[in-house]
Amino acid sequence: MSLEPTWITRTALTLACALVVTALAPSWARAIGEDGEIDVRVVRYDGGHHRPRETAPRRLAWELRKRTSIDARLEPSEVRLDDPSIFTTPFLYWTGDEAFPALSEAEILGLRRFVTLGGLVLVDDASAASDATGFWGAVRRELARALPETPIAPLPASHTVYRSFYLLDRPVGRVAGPDHLDAIVLDDRAAVILSPHDLGGAWARDVYGNWTYPVEPGGDLQRERAIRLGVNVVLYALCLDYKDDQVHAPFIMRRRSGGRVPDVDE
Repeated sequence: MSLEPTWITRTALTLACALVVTALAPSWARAIGEDGEIDVRVVRYDGGHHRPRETAPRRLAWELRKRTSIDARLEPSEVRLDDPSIFTTPFLYWTGDEAFPALSEAEILGLRRFVTLGGLVLVDDASAASDATGFWGAVRRELARALPETPIAPLPASHTVYRSFYLLDRPVGRVAGPDHLDAIVLDDRAAVILSPHDLGGAWARDVYGNWTYPVEPGGDLQRERAIRLGVNVVLYALCLDYKDDQVHAPFIMRRRSGGRVPDVDE
Protein backbone atom coordinates (compact mmCIF):
# COMPACT_ATOMS: atom_id res chain seq x y z
CA MET A 1 0.00 0.00 0.00
CA SER A 2 1.34 3.43 -0.90
CA LEU A 3 1.67 5.74 2.08
CA GLU A 4 0.95 8.82 0.03
CA PRO A 5 -2.74 9.51 -0.63
CA THR A 6 -3.48 11.49 -3.77
CA TRP A 7 -3.49 15.27 -3.44
CA ILE A 8 -7.13 15.32 -4.49
CA THR A 9 -8.21 12.76 -1.90
CA ARG A 10 -6.36 14.44 0.95
CA THR A 11 -7.58 17.92 0.02
CA ALA A 12 -11.17 16.76 -0.38
CA LEU A 13 -11.22 15.15 3.03
CA THR A 14 -9.69 18.21 4.71
CA LEU A 15 -12.13 20.55 3.02
CA ALA A 16 -15.12 18.37 3.90
CA CYS A 17 -14.22 18.43 7.57
CA ALA A 18 -13.33 22.13 7.46
CA LEU A 19 -16.74 22.95 5.99
CA VAL A 20 -18.45 21.18 8.87
CA VAL A 21 -16.33 23.03 11.43
CA THR A 22 -16.75 26.40 9.74
CA ALA A 23 -20.52 26.07 9.43
CA LEU A 24 -20.80 25.38 13.13
CA ALA A 25 -18.15 27.84 14.33
CA PRO A 26 -20.23 29.63 17.03
CA SER A 27 -21.26 26.37 18.73
CA TRP A 28 -17.76 24.97 18.26
CA ALA A 29 -16.14 27.94 20.02
CA ARG A 30 -18.53 27.73 22.95
CA ALA A 31 -17.95 24.02 23.22
CA ILE A 32 -14.18 23.85 23.33
CA GLY A 33 -13.19 27.33 24.47
CA GLU A 34 -12.58 30.72 22.95
CA ASP A 35 -9.28 29.74 21.37
CA GLY A 36 -10.98 27.00 19.31
CA GLU A 37 -8.26 24.43 19.97
CA ILE A 38 -8.90 20.69 20.00
CA ASP A 39 -7.70 18.96 23.15
CA VAL A 40 -6.20 15.45 22.91
CA ARG A 41 -7.43 14.94 26.47
CA VAL A 42 -6.05 12.10 28.58
CA VAL A 43 -8.31 10.11 30.92
CA ARG A 44 -6.94 10.18 34.47
CA TYR A 45 -7.90 7.33 36.80
CA ASP A 46 -6.81 5.86 40.12
CA GLY A 47 -4.24 3.09 40.16
CA GLY A 48 -2.14 1.92 37.23
CA HIS A 49 -0.36 4.35 34.91
CA HIS A 50 -2.75 6.73 33.20
CA ARG A 51 0.04 8.29 31.07
CA PRO A 52 2.64 5.60 30.34
CA ARG A 53 3.81 7.35 27.15
CA GLU A 54 4.15 10.80 28.65
CA THR A 55 4.77 12.80 25.48
CA ALA A 56 2.45 10.86 23.16
CA PRO A 57 -0.65 13.10 23.46
CA ARG A 58 1.46 16.21 22.86
CA ARG A 59 3.04 14.63 19.82
CA LEU A 60 -0.30 13.65 18.35
CA ALA A 61 -1.52 17.23 18.86
CA TRP A 62 1.58 18.51 17.06
CA GLU A 63 1.02 16.10 14.17
CA LEU A 64 -2.61 17.25 13.88
CA ARG A 65 -1.44 20.84 13.53
CA LYS A 66 1.25 19.93 11.04
CA ARG A 67 -0.80 17.66 8.81
CA THR A 68 -4.38 19.03 8.92
CA SER A 69 -6.33 22.24 9.33
CA ILE A 70 -7.11 21.28 12.94
CA ASP A 71 -5.85 23.71 15.58
CA ALA A 72 -4.85 21.29 18.33
CA ARG A 73 -3.84 22.28 21.83
CA LEU A 74 -0.11 21.56 22.12
CA GLU A 75 -0.29 20.88 25.86
CA PRO A 76 -3.14 18.36 26.16
CA SER A 77 -5.01 18.29 29.45
CA GLU A 78 -6.12 15.43 31.69
CA VAL A 79 -9.59 14.73 33.06
CA ARG A 80 -11.36 12.22 35.26
CA LEU A 81 -14.45 10.55 33.90
CA ASP A 82 -16.53 11.96 36.78
CA ASP A 83 -15.54 15.54 35.89
CA PRO A 84 -18.31 17.45 34.03
CA SER A 85 -15.66 19.09 31.84
CA ILE A 86 -15.35 15.87 29.82
CA PHE A 87 -18.33 17.16 27.86
CA THR A 88 -16.33 20.11 26.51
CA THR A 89 -14.42 17.94 24.03
CA PRO A 90 -15.52 15.21 21.59
CA PHE A 91 -12.38 13.10 22.12
CA LEU A 92 -10.76 11.28 25.04
CA TYR A 93 -7.52 9.28 25.05
CA TRP A 94 -7.58 6.44 27.60
CA THR A 95 -4.30 4.60 27.93
CA GLY A 96 -2.32 2.50 30.39
CA ASP A 97 0.04 -0.43 30.70
CA GLU A 98 -1.26 -2.33 33.73
CA ALA A 99 -4.46 -3.27 35.54
CA PHE A 100 -6.26 -0.69 37.64
CA PRO A 101 -9.02 -0.85 40.27
CA ALA A 102 -12.70 -0.59 39.42
CA LEU A 103 -13.93 2.88 38.52
CA SER A 104 -16.39 4.62 40.80
CA GLU A 105 -20.08 4.69 39.91
CA ALA A 106 -19.72 8.39 39.09
CA GLU A 107 -16.91 7.62 36.64
CA ILE A 108 -18.93 4.85 35.03
CA LEU A 109 -21.88 7.22 34.64
CA GLY A 110 -19.64 9.90 33.16
CA LEU A 111 -18.19 7.43 30.66
CA ARG A 112 -21.65 6.23 29.66
CA ARG A 113 -22.94 9.76 29.21
CA PHE A 114 -19.91 10.86 27.22
CA VAL A 115 -20.16 8.13 24.59
CA THR A 116 -23.95 8.07 24.35
CA LEU A 117 -24.01 11.83 23.80
CA GLY A 118 -21.62 11.55 20.86
CA GLY A 119 -18.10 11.48 22.26
CA LEU A 120 -15.34 9.15 21.08
CA VAL A 121 -12.91 7.36 23.41
CA LEU A 122 -9.68 5.95 22.01
CA VAL A 123 -8.40 3.15 24.27
CA ASP A 124 -4.70 2.44 23.75
CA ASP A 125 -3.03 -0.50 25.49
CA ALA A 126 0.56 0.64 26.03
CA SER A 127 1.60 -2.85 27.11
CA ALA A 128 0.50 -4.18 23.69
CA ALA A 129 -0.16 -7.47 25.48
CA SER A 130 -3.96 -7.79 25.15
CA ASP A 131 -3.71 -9.37 28.61
CA ALA A 132 -7.00 -10.11 30.34
CA THR A 133 -5.28 -9.55 33.70
CA GLY A 134 -3.69 -6.23 32.67
CA PHE A 135 -4.87 -2.88 31.31
CA TRP A 136 -6.71 -4.49 28.38
CA GLY A 137 -8.80 -6.64 30.70
CA ALA A 138 -9.45 -3.80 33.16
CA VAL A 139 -10.72 -1.48 30.44
CA ARG A 140 -13.01 -4.14 29.01
CA ARG A 141 -14.36 -4.81 32.50
CA GLU A 142 -15.23 -1.13 32.95
CA LEU A 143 -16.73 -0.80 29.48
CA ALA A 144 -18.97 -3.78 30.26
CA ARG A 145 -20.17 -1.92 33.35
CA ALA A 146 -20.79 1.32 31.45
CA LEU A 147 -22.37 -0.24 28.36
CA PRO A 148 -23.56 -3.71 29.36
CA GLU A 149 -25.85 -4.16 26.37
CA THR A 150 -23.30 -3.17 23.75
CA PRO A 151 -20.59 -5.73 22.92
CA ILE A 152 -17.04 -5.01 21.88
CA ALA A 153 -16.48 -6.29 18.34
CA PRO A 154 -13.83 -6.05 15.60
CA LEU A 155 -14.03 -2.90 13.49
CA PRO A 156 -14.19 -3.86 9.80
CA ALA A 157 -11.45 -2.74 7.41
CA SER A 158 -14.11 -0.82 5.46
CA HIS A 159 -14.84 1.51 8.40
CA THR A 160 -14.57 5.28 7.90
CA VAL A 161 -11.83 5.60 10.53
CA TYR A 162 -9.41 4.03 8.03
CA ARG A 163 -10.12 6.75 5.46
CA SER A 164 -11.22 9.84 7.42
CA PHE A 165 -8.01 11.61 6.34
CA TYR A 166 -5.38 9.09 5.27
CA LEU A 167 -6.17 5.87 3.42
CA LEU A 168 -5.06 2.97 5.63
CA ASP A 169 -5.58 -0.76 5.32
CA ARG A 170 -4.91 -1.84 8.92
CA PRO A 171 -3.88 -0.51 12.34
CA VAL A 172 -0.32 -0.53 13.66
CA GLY A 173 1.48 1.08 16.59
CA ARG A 174 4.73 0.46 18.42
CA VAL A 175 4.01 -3.17 17.56
CA ALA A 176 2.23 -4.48 14.49
CA GLY A 177 -0.33 -6.36 16.60
CA PRO A 178 -3.70 -7.60 15.32
CA ASP A 179 -4.86 -6.59 11.85
CA HIS A 180 -7.97 -4.88 13.23
CA LEU A 181 -9.20 -2.49 15.89
CA ASP A 182 -12.01 -3.36 18.29
CA ALA A 183 -14.91 -1.01 18.91
CA ILE A 184 -18.20 -0.36 20.64
CA VAL A 185 -20.64 0.91 18.05
CA LEU A 186 -23.64 3.04 19.02
CA ASP A 187 -26.14 4.15 16.39
CA ASP A 188 -23.75 3.14 13.58
CA ARG A 189 -21.03 5.28 15.20
CA ALA A 190 -17.81 3.95 16.69
CA ALA A 191 -18.09 5.43 20.19
CA VAL A 192 -15.14 3.55 21.71
CA ILE A 193 -12.17 2.39 19.64
CA LEU A 194 -9.76 -0.06 21.27
CA SER A 195 -6.20 -0.55 20.05
CA PRO A 196 -3.79 -3.15 21.51
CA HIS A 197 -0.98 -1.77 19.32
CA ASP A 198 0.54 0.82 21.72
CA LEU A 199 -0.10 3.78 19.43
CA GLY A 200 1.37 6.16 21.99
CA GLY A 201 4.62 4.22 21.97
CA ALA A 202 4.96 5.00 18.26
CA TRP A 203 4.08 8.69 18.74
CA ALA A 204 6.24 9.55 21.76
CA ARG A 205 9.39 11.68 21.46
CA ASP A 206 11.84 12.81 24.13
CA VAL A 207 12.81 16.41 24.95
CA TYR A 208 15.54 16.28 22.31
CA GLY A 209 13.15 15.28 19.56
CA ASN A 210 14.26 11.66 19.41
CA TRP A 211 11.69 8.91 19.11
CA THR A 212 11.39 7.36 22.56
CA TYR A 213 10.59 3.75 21.66
CA PRO A 214 11.64 1.50 18.80
CA VAL A 215 8.87 0.39 16.46
CA GLU A 216 8.83 -3.27 15.50
CA PRO A 217 8.96 -4.91 13.07
CA GLY A 218 8.32 -2.18 10.50
CA GLY A 219 10.48 0.70 11.73
CA ASP A 220 9.92 4.19 10.33
CA LEU A 221 7.23 3.10 7.87
CA GLN A 222 5.22 1.51 10.66
CA ARG A 223 5.66 4.57 12.87
CA GLU A 224 4.36 6.81 10.11
CA ARG A 225 1.30 4.60 9.70
CA ALA A 226 0.68 4.73 13.47
CA ILE A 227 0.80 8.53 13.38
CA ARG A 228 -1.60 8.55 10.46
CA LEU A 229 -4.00 6.30 12.33
CA GLY A 230 -3.97 8.71 15.29
CA VAL A 231 -4.78 11.60 12.97
CA ASN A 232 -7.59 9.59 11.39
CA VAL A 233 -9.16 8.76 14.76
CA VAL A 234 -9.24 12.41 15.84
CA LEU A 235 -10.65 13.49 12.47
CA TYR A 236 -13.30 10.80 12.81
CA ALA A 237 -14.17 12.09 16.29
CA LEU A 238 -14.64 15.60 14.88
CA CYS A 239 -16.49 14.76 11.68
CA LEU A 240 -17.66 11.18 12.17
CA ASP A 241 -19.13 9.69 8.99
CA TYR A 242 -19.09 12.82 6.84
CA LYS A 243 -17.33 10.81 4.15
CA ASP A 244 -20.36 8.52 4.04
CA ASP A 245 -22.71 11.48 3.57
CA GLN A 246 -23.72 11.54 7.23
CA VAL A 247 -22.34 14.93 8.31
CA HIS A 248 -22.44 15.52 12.07
CA ALA A 249 -21.55 18.47 14.27
CA PRO A 250 -17.98 18.26 15.60
CA PHE A 251 -19.32 18.77 19.08
CA ILE A 252 -22.34 16.53 18.79
CA MET A 253 -22.91 16.31 22.55
CA ARG A 254 -24.11 19.91 22.70
CA ARG A 255 -26.63 19.42 19.92
CA ARG A 256 -27.98 16.14 21.28
CA SER A 257 -28.32 17.56 24.78
CA GLY A 258 -30.49 20.43 23.61
CA GLY A 259 -27.82 23.08 23.34
CA ARG A 260 -26.20 22.71 26.75
CA VAL A 261 -23.48 20.62 28.33
CA PRO A 262 -25.07 18.00 30.60
CA ASP A 263 -24.07 17.33 34.17
CA VAL A 264 -22.30 14.06 34.88
CA ASP A 265 -24.90 12.98 37.43
CA GLU A 266 -27.90 13.38 35.12
